[in-house]
Amino acid sequence: MTVKTDVKTYLNYVNGAWVPSQGSVTEPSLNPADKRQIVGYVQKSGAEDLEQAVAAAKKGQRAWRKLAAPVRGEYLYKVANALEKRLDEIAETMTREMGKTLPEARGETARGIAILRYYAGEGMRKVGDVIPSTDSEGLMFTTRAPLGVVGVITPWNFPVAIPIWKIAPALVYGNVVVFKPAQETAVTAAKIIECFDEAGLPPGVINMVTGPGSVIGQGIIDHPDINGITFTGSDTVGKRVGQGALARGAKYQLEMGGKNPVIVADDADLDLAVEATISGGLRSTGQKCTATSRVFIQSGVYDAFKEKLLAKIVQLTIGDGMQDGIWMGPCASESQLKTVLSYIEKGKAEGATLIHGGRRLTENGLEQGFFVEPTVFENVTSDMTIAQEEIFGPVLALIKVDTLEQAIELANDVRYGLSASIFTQNIGNILSFIGDIEAGLVRVNAESAGVELQAPFGGMKQSSSHSREQGQAAIEFFTSIKTVFIKA
Repeated sequence: MTVKTDVKTYLNYVNGAWVPSQGSVTEPSLNPADKRQIVGYVQKSGAEDLEQAVAAAKKGQRAWRKLAAPVRGEYLYKVANALEKRLDEIAETMTREMGKTLPEARGETARGIAILRYYAGEGMRKVGDVIPSTDSEGLMFTTRAPLGVVGVITPWNFPVAIPIWKIAPALVYGNVVVFKPAQETAVTAAKIIECFDEAGLPPGVINMVTGPGSVIGQGIIDHPDINGITFTGSDTVGKRVGQGALARGAKYQLEMGGKNPVIVADDADLDLAVEATISGGLRSTGQKCTATSRVFIQSGVYDAFKEKLLAKIVQLTIGDGMQDGIWMGPCASESQLKTVLSYIEKGKAEGATLIHGGRRLTENGLEQGFFVEPTVFENVTSDMTIAQEEIFGPVLALIKVDTLEQAIELANDVRYGLSASIFTQNIGNILSFIGDIEAGLVRVNAESAGVELQAPFGGMKQSSSHSREQGQAAIEFFTSIKTVFIKA
């Protein structure tokens, strides 16, 4: 039975105002640590609601792009200040709605503040170059033009950081936004937009519409007045985004996950490698696109690494992320829990050896949540499902290798190429890894998860559309180069 509490209904944000959906249909957002708890009610919008948001954005874009970029940046500083004042509130909402632990949620919210301030500063940076002309009486230079209306489609696993690292550069470079957050974390998204509203952005510059991906997401893909789409999510949906945008000539940017390897060489600091594997693979319940999924260990240190790994994993505390001392929270939804459990069953059925975990946790007050044990397999081969497909859960596959060359070859034997790590003290190993690994983010003696906000982020192969997010690389997607020639 769902616990009935006095919870708020969150509206769409269109043209500078909070408005209900046309049908006034709402649905509850549930706490994955206790599905009886409703975090809030959110709009289940339809095509008419999206149409209003796009119209408002299109109307607001002309005046917004004509503002000086430093002025647009000042708005982002105001948003950052508003978010900073509400850091604890928004972090707690994130934990209750998505399940990650409160310290992780606070860290992510703080990162969102830093991203806003970084892109606020982008308003003061150059957007072009003077190019020598063959005409002595001519001046030639480049500048940047915004795309126009940008559709932002984001997932539930980083409900503050990912929307902000898309929305902030879109706005500072002169675009306007129609934002469709994941329905599972739409309350958190609404609280972010409240910060934009508090900062006083002009009407139509940022709009949020919540609702099913099949309606709102597909509507963004198909809408002729949306000039660019930035998407993070599964590769299945991402391909639909790319195909739909390409069909009508819209620009698109896709980040679609990974199957990220860690390589543990025979000269590795095993304690460091174990800590990083656990943090990279199991923190946030493994629900990161950069999470460690496969661990390739040279045979000489395999047994020692495994022993240390299992000894650490049994010490992890699992429960409601709002409670002190909890290291790992629940899967974000019942659907995600079922997906993770189905992959665990596939691993066992295909012949991998389950050496730790693998169960849904229902004891000690966890029966109303979507909790799964940290899970470790060994005797995994590269052709197994759990070695090829993104699980998005706390599941590690240990694979014994004899040489570094074998490890890199197997690490590359997937369709993804987002992040990868190696643990070694040998400079030759490091250089071979950097040169040969097929990943957009390469880390040495550090976990696979995580990238600094000022650095480009994105993957190779089917992990992305080969563009990059974050840092100054963001300007490449959110603007087009305009070459100007002036004759004296």
